[in-house]
Amino acid sequence: MEQKYMNYKTAETETDIKKSRFLSFIKRTESEEEAKAFINEIKKKHKAATHNCSAYIVGKSALIQKADDDGEPQGTAGVPILEVLKKEELYNVAVVVTRYFGGIKLGAGGLIRAYSQGASSAVEAAGKVIEVPMVPLKVTLDYTFTSKFEHFLGTTDVTIVSQEYTDKVSYLLHIKEEGVDDIVNTLKEITSNSFEYEAGDIITAEEKI
Repeated sequence: MEQKYMNYKTAETETDIKKSRFLSFIKRTESEEEAKAFINEIKKKHKAATHNCSAYIVGKSALIQKADDDGEPQGTAGVPILEVLKKEELYNVAVVVTRYFGGIKLGAGGLIRAYSQGASSAVEAAGKVIEVPMVPLKVTLDYTFTSKFEHFLGTTDVTIVSQEYTDKVSYLLHIKEEGVDDIVNTLKEITSNSFEYEAGDIITAEEKI
């Protein structure tokens, strides 16, 4: 089953559990090399930490996925982090949960919960996006129609990428594939069919969820 989402942004969170500090870091990584570099960066920054446990998934089909317990009992840290990423259906993502030991042992179950919680908090802080097919649409019309047209666009999820002002106004829009007909039909009504448009090849854009 293919993963659906990517994290929206890089994020950091902190959780304190029985005097241990758990710092969680998440970053979008487009390759295994990027994921490893990010993990090494956190390890270097927090070399005084007791553990820097990590997991990553690369590729929408999740063919590359790794987990590292970094000295914690086997299966209590890296795998729980990885399971969160899989459950959240994320790909091209790396997460490091750094632990500064506070003197109280958590036991295997407690560690699994702590690292899962750390990974989940990072995912929540980062947010998620989904890739959607979009049609680039160039629309050209007279100035007299711009007010109505822009008001209409404000009621849609269409993205205005750019505008160009010459003797007429040209808009470059990104529209979901299924919404192109609605835009064109509305333009016909607004302008009495006095406009020009040109659709480009389908591209992939990101939509925050």
